[in-house]
Amino acid sequence: MVSTSTISKEYVYGLLAEVVDPEVPVLSIIDLGIVREVFISDDKTEIVITPTYSGCPAMQRIEWDIKTALLEKGITNASVKTILSPAWTTDWMTKEGKEKLKAYGIAPPNPTASVCSTDLFAAAEAVQCPHCSSYHTIRVSEFGSTACKSLFKCSDCQEPFDYFKCH
Repeated sequence: MVSTSTISKEYVYGLLAEVVDPEVPVLSIIDLGIVREVFISDDKTEIVITPTYSGCPAMQRIEWDIKTALLEKGITNASVKTILSPAWTTDWMTKEGKEKLKAYGIAPPNPTASVCSTDLFAAAEAVQCPHCSSYHTIRVSEFGSTACKSLFKCSDCQEPFDYFKCH
């Protein structure tokens, strides 16, 4: 067992940077921006997280992985607290995390919604293909491999890809 007096927030954040998102394993929970705070007191370490979606099925696994990562380093008095407010936003993702998404073949969330159609009633967010960088893409389905992603197809390279929804 490691005493809380011998560990720092920076050390715990370093451990959390090794915990991956089970749905997108190239992202750590730090990259994803779901770790809101780390509290270290005399007898306890508390990790505060916010899910990407309130019903995200990966959150129990992430909580388990956090506790396991800390336990493996001798931090036996850790707890994980989930908060829903403020709601998670893709703005909380790190720049490095967004770059990792693109390299993995998932289009990262746009910083702001932009219009790619002149028809205002059919306006849609312009999404760049992570494979060939073209903006000639179409949304095939509002839902991709998980609820936080949409399925797109590139009109230039013809590759389908997930887009991590901006919210």
